[in-house]
Amino acid sequence: MQRSKKRIFIRKACILFLLIIQFIFLFAIFKENEQSLWISISFMVICPLILVAYLRGQIHHYDHQYEHILVVLWIPAGAVSSFYLNHYLELGPVMSASAIGAAGSFIPEIKRQSHYLKQVPAVIYCGAFIGMSSTRVAPDIFFILAASFFTAVLILVSKSLFSGVGGKLGTLAFTGVVITSFIYYLISCYA
Repeated sequence: MQRSKKRIFIRKACILFLLIIQFIFLFAIFKENEQSLWISISFMVICPLILVAYLRGQIHHYDHQYEHILVVLWIPAGAVSSFYLNHYLELGPVMSASAIGAAGSFIPEIKRQSHYLKQVPAVIYCGAFIGMSSTRVAPDIFFILAASFFTAVLILVSKSLFSGVGGKLGTLAFTGVVITSFIYYLISCYA
């Protein structure tokens, strides 16, 4: 019985954490574009809808599953590749992420029967979202690797959360970047 309560607490804490991150993300968009009436209206409509989806939607299973650690090791590969294409080859964030995502989609073709290789494209694409970050946010490759680490941890523990909800990979990548930015900020304040 105690173990069941612990799982429920962990699941609800993860959901609350990601809900807060999404509200912060929406607030940052609103703050940046506060002159725009459409952004203000969208913010006021989207926030209650997200809250209803979190409270009422079937966004998780009751059996908590974990992603395999060998699968999430591909996140840094997608992130570093996308960051390189974005900033060093100057392809731009969208083209870089889409190129990495497209290349990653062919990995299961190496061995079609492999269950492991079928899981790799999603995590590579999640890493590609990290690589889309601006150099104002992600100044170097160490930031990208740190954000990849935090995103990998989030993907490891959120396998059965938000099933069927679109945007999970991007939200987790964004959360990894936010956590890393916060840690970099704390280090710069106390260094």
